[in-house]
Amino acid sequence: MRSIVLAAAMSIALPAATLAGPASKAVKFFYVPEVKFEADAKYRDRFTEPVTKLFELNDKAQKEKPDEVSCIDFDPGLDAQDFDQKTVSKTLKLAETVNGDTAEVTASFNLFPEGDDSKREMVWSLKKMDGKWKIADITSKTSDWTLSALGCGSSTE
Repeated sequence: MRSIVLAAAMSIALPAATLAGPASKAVKFFYVPEVKFEADAKYRDRFTEPVTKLFELNDKAQKEKPDEVSCIDFDPGLDAQDFDQKTVSKTLKLAETVNGDTAEVTASFNLFPEGDDSKREMVWSLKKMDGKWKIADITSKTSDWTLSALGCGSSTE
């Protein structure tokens, strides 16, 4: 009986970062078992404003100039174009902070087995809508940018 009480007390004492909740699962989807491109139209139902506006502008740019690089020419969740899937999967750590109907999930991982420049720290901002966590924005702490703030199209849009 004492060991059960001790185990229960230890599980409560563990930091929240080790407990992946529903918001973390919404983010983990984009990393494992394979990295998925966030701007792909088939994942739009997982996002909300303000980032959905950038996705719409990206789609428009692709249709208007299909032979040119669109606004989103890298994987926002990775802050990169190139990566090693095994390394991303092996090193991925998610830390979740929930405050009512909003959450932040910090994803830390390496792109490749070696190299200091392969370390990434991404902060995913989420909103709970209709009982589901939806991604509102992605920020790279590594490179200091926010997805919704990226420019796309003409300056009059």
